[in-house]
Amino acid sequence: MTLVTCLDVGSTFTKGVLIDVEATDPTRLVVATAAQPTTIATDVMDGLDAVCRALATQAERTSGGGSGSPAGRPSPGDTLLVCSSAGGGLRIAVVGQELEVSAEAGRRVALSAGGRVVHVTSGELTADGVRELRNAAPDLVLLVGGTDGGNAAVLLHNAERLARARIKAPIVVAGNADVADEVSRILADTGRRFELAPNVVPRIGEISPTGARTAIRAAFLDHVIGGKGLSKGRAFADMVLAPTPDVVLRGVEVLAEVVGGDVLVIDIGGATTDVYSVITPQGEDATIRRDVVGQLWHARTVEADLGMRWSAEGIVEAASRERIPLSDTTIAYAVRVVADPSHLASSVEDWAAERELASSAATIAVRRHGRPAHPSEAPRPLADVTLVLGSGGVLRHSPSEVSAAVLDAVSADHGGGWRVPAEPRTGVDTAYLLFAVGLLADRHPTAARALAGRITT
Repeated sequence: MTLVTCLDVGSTFTKGVLIDVEATDPTRLVVATAAQPTTIATDVMDGLDAVCRALATQAERTSGGGSGSPAGRPSPGDTLLVCSSAGGGLRIAVVGQELEVSAEAGRRVALSAGGRVVHVTSGELTADGVRELRNAAPDLVLLVGGTDGGNAAVLLHNAERLARARIKAPIVVAGNADVADEVSRILADTGRRFELAPNVVPRIGEISPTGARTAIRAAFLDHVIGGKGLSKGRAFADMVLAPTPDVVLRGVEVLAEVVGGDVLVIDIGGATTDVYSVITPQGEDATIRRDVVGQLWHARTVEADLGMRWSAEGIVEAASRERIPLSDTTIAYAVRVVADPSHLASSVEDWAAERELASSAATIAVRRHGRPAHPSEAPRPLADVTLVLGSGGVLRHSPSEVSAAVLDAVSADHGGGWRVPAEPRTGVDTAYLLFAVGLLADRHPTAARALAGRITT
């Protein structure tokens, strides 16, 4: 038995799964699961340790004390894999050359890397533009612009502006590679913290996210995990491998391999609704580059106005704009849970309102995920999705008829103006295993695939 502890330290809860990566019987793969409130007010390591102790206790009970699982935090002989979205995640501002090309590509890459995009600007930065950027309070600025060998004037101008601006956030430069050395000199001359990455749009119609994602991940670990006072000392910062959304997207990629088809995951949280999709392009999507920016076939979007508690009134407002009717009772319920985010649904009436809000959040989030950024572009091809998987507390803890209704609403929605998943299987990640699949994917791929298979059964 080889045990691997997978932990997700979120802003609200710390979740843990203890995996026997050598188990040949899929039913014995998950040894224990546990969750505790994240101890943001004191030290996140307190909640992390509590989850580890709970996992150890469960494992000992299961094995009669002979599991070799840790007492307290895992010992050096055990493998510990940690992701986190604590501290509010990574706030990213995108500074691009054209709104519909480099800025849009930067926005897509930032979202797929697990960041929350709080500001997007394009063209030459002005004094007012710098002021707006500063007011957005980003943790990181993603500076993009121009194809390789193309126009570099705007990128160089914006580098000069950022070099002199009173903005402390580090900068990831992922623009025209031909002037990367000059941009480096400009930023270095004023002592700015920056990192160079390959161009996110090396050619028109092509988007290249990997290098910028890697740089963004490093900034997240340094600035958010290491720099926001979540824990005393370096222990927590040193153990976190990546932001949770980045890890979950990796888990969705494994899930798509196991399913053997396109996958759509909808994670409905208290503050946001995140949508992940992994698509294998078919037909002309696979051969013709129609989009100015290019399509990210493995993608994530985050909707900060669609949440079941803190952002419940945002669902009401968005539903009105999208012409999705909500009952007066549900609208009143949204006001109620915003005032009391700790409220737990208990009555039939509560669950009816939860169903309407969650269905609307999921439907609107998927519309936005699939909607083309520009009229000249094609919508995201979701028609061939074979699995629609739900996640988030409202789906994991609701009566089965509620979660089924929420996911069915996505496939039945034609208001976005394009084809939606035709006849997908639906399910809910009730045990919250998808993050663990992502953590295991590159270290224990066989166990990751087996765990993904458990999610789909």
